[in-house]
Amino acid sequence: MERQTRQEYIHDLEVVQELVATMGDKALTNVEQSMKALLEDDAVLAKTVMKADDAIDDMIIDVEDTCILLIAKQQPIAHDLRVIATGFKISTDIERIGDHAFDIAKTVLSVKEPLNPDCKRWIEELGSCAAEMVRRAVKAYRDKSVQEADEVRKMDKQMDEVFEHTFYALSDFVTKEGARQKGATQLLFIARFLERIGDHAVNIAEWVIYLETAERIHQKKNRLI
Repeated sequence: MERQTRQEYIHDLEVVQELVATMGDKALTNVEQSMKALLEDDAVLAKTVMKADDAIDDMIIDVEDTCILLIAKQQPIAHDLRVIATGFKISTDIERIGDHAFDIAKTVLSVKEPLNPDCKRWIEELGSCAAEMVRRAVKAYRDKSVQEADEVRKMDKQMDEVFEHTFYALSDFVTKEGARQKGATQLLFIARFLERIGDHAVNIAEWVIYLETAERIHQKKNRLI
């Protein structure tokens, strides 16, 4: 009986991890689809992304409830406790990624004129970088890969460089074009959302490292705004 209880407990821990990873998959899809809606001026797709965020919000409640129940019933220690703690933390970062995808999709609905080709190119590069960081962070978590997590952390420097270039290029464009380019002004907000998505991907990677090694890693960033 005791052995069966332990097996059930291990299964429940695996359920938590798979639920969190599935959340990550959904958040990544929302990021990619929100950028597709922006670049293709697709209001219908933008509304679909906004609606899809509800599923992520529901899933984080399931993760939290399951983790709390495991703590109450099993009083986990060592690695098992880290599985639960990182489940809490990573699901929160994923939920925030989903929120930013929602924000991007919502902004699509307020952009009324076609995007300037240069602006579109700048923001597309930033979006691709953010999505790749999320993809690899979720993979690191699912595969329990410290090496993959380290690669995500290394990508953060590239993300910062792309963001800085995009932010200043957009700012300069808005200054020159003024009120005639409201869409470019909105892209400044989207650039910020994408940069924060990258930050959350790094957070996930750092929690993966903690999960597998018990080593706490955190890097402080200087922000442009």
